[in-house]
Amino acid sequence: MIGADHTVKLLRSSTIKIINNKTMATYKQIQNDVKINNNKSVKTCWIAHVKELNGLNPRRAFNRKSNKRVYECPDDKRLIIEESMMRFGMLKK
Repeated sequence: MIGADHTVKLLRSSTIKIINNKTMATYKQIQNDVKINNNKSVKTCWIAHVKELNGLNPRRAFNRKSNKRVYECPDDKRLIIEESMMRFGMLKK
């Protein structure tokens, strides 16, 4: 069992953080994973929306003006983002 915060090295000198026994990939890592596995591009705001929908509580963007979401994640993109998060261990299957 992993305690506290750790960092794990991945292939291609990439790292993911383990926080409270959950792995946390960066938005860039999720974008790259989606591109490689689905040949689709996703916006970081969509990733944040999917994280929020799954209870992962993303940080508030520094340039956010209100509590209202400007760009909600489309349903077809939500599925591929969630699949990527599952591959990184952020979500359970």
